[in-house]
Amino acid sequence: MNTALLAPLLPLLLLSASPAQGADQAGGATPLATIPSLDAKRYMGTWYEIAKFPNDFQKKCVGFTTATYSLREDGRVDVLNRCRRADGSTDDAKGVARQPGGATSPKLEVRFAPAIVSWLPMVWGDYWVIDLDPDYQLAAVSEPKREYLWILSRSPKVDPAVYDALLGRLKAQGLDMNRLVPTRQAE
Repeated sequence: MNTALLAPLLPLLLLSASPAQGADQAGGATPLATIPSLDAKRYMGTWYEIAKFPNDFQKKCVGFTTATYSLREDGRVDVLNRCRRADGSTDDAKGVARQPGGATSPKLEVRFAPAIVSWLPMVWGDYWVIDLDPDYQLAAVSEPKREYLWILSRSPKVDPAVYDALLGRLKAQGLDMNRLVPTRQAE
């Protein structure tokens, strides 16, 4: 497994080392709101990264970024994140997600560290679904500090009007849309 790509959907692992503090973490903004509930089975499958806030763990990715989720028998989720590097090679990161708040919680935690250290809180990163259309076709994922954001879609392209409406909702949540960078998905 290459470690250059930790996740298109994983906040920095160290985020979970300190508790979320809502307004204090977002520079005075109200606490980040999630969707009311998540149907994990409907969320499974492949998602294309449409845009993101730039981050260190994806800096070698030039595009074609996807996340594929598979429900495990134990209720956790296998995660496979993939992107293309500048030299044309593919970078993969495998991880696992859990729903500590219960089967419909939109607040997940993701780990890409080895299972042997899964007992350490700092190896789990927050993965909060903060926007999701009723058909499970377009999603936004962030974390309490609003340092990370990913916009994900079931297809590599999103209707511009639908995308603009999503951006409006994310801006209303206190996310800085000036930081958002589109992800290359097609030649």
